Amino acid sequence: MLANGKMKARGDTLIEVLFAVAVFSLVAVGGLSIMNQGSATSERALEITLVRQEIDSQAETLRFLNASYNAAYQQGTTINDYPANTPAGQWAIMAKSIKDLHNLQVSDFGLTATSTCPTAPRPNGSFIMNTHIAKFDSSLNKLKPANTSTDHVYAYVKYEADNQVSLAEGIWIEAISSVSADINQANADYIDFHIRACWDGPGQSLPVTIGTIVRLYEPRG
Repeated sequence: MLANGKMKARGDTLIEVLFAVAVFSLVAVGGLSIMNQGSATSERALEITLVRQEIDSQAETLRFLNASYNAAYQQGTTINDYPANTPAGQWAIMAKSIKDLHNLQVSDFGLTATSTCPTAPRPNGSFIMNTHIAKFDSSLNKLKPANTSTDHVYAYVKYEADNQVSLAEGIWIEAISSVSADINQANADYIDFHIRACWDGPGQSLPVTIGTIVRLYEPRG
């Protein structure tokens, strides 16, 4: 439009400005939401990977002690015949502790609509393996829920400078020795190790739980 020979520029109306702001806000909020979900997913995946590595280390330490005991075993030997500072001795101490408790089942472990990670103390007989020096640690006071300290928010085993276990946060082991009336299992002598981890993952209303079972056999006779 011309006025006095000059072009007059037409500005945006208030409604147009508000509409543009609303559209920008929706796009910005949506983008931030997607970014937050992506960050939470990445963090959760990293935590699961790290916890699986810890569980694998626990399982490998158990297998190592079992293999050492089986290799050193001789008919008629007792727990006192294996020095406590050897892998075979550590297996003998651990196996005796498990069998003396004679637990017939492990505690409930899994997700329900109201699931939370178990709090201390853990079920009687729970323990952790010191993977740094391949030793059995049955101190229940060291088994704590995840995020007890400020070091990590996921399940992990914390070590002191001297390689002793300081805390096992959100990770523990429960064990059941073989008890069966089945004639096919009469000569079996094994221990089932239930390795468990539970912690509150990012962006989730329910905790993250990971577990595995390792069955290891012992010689008899």
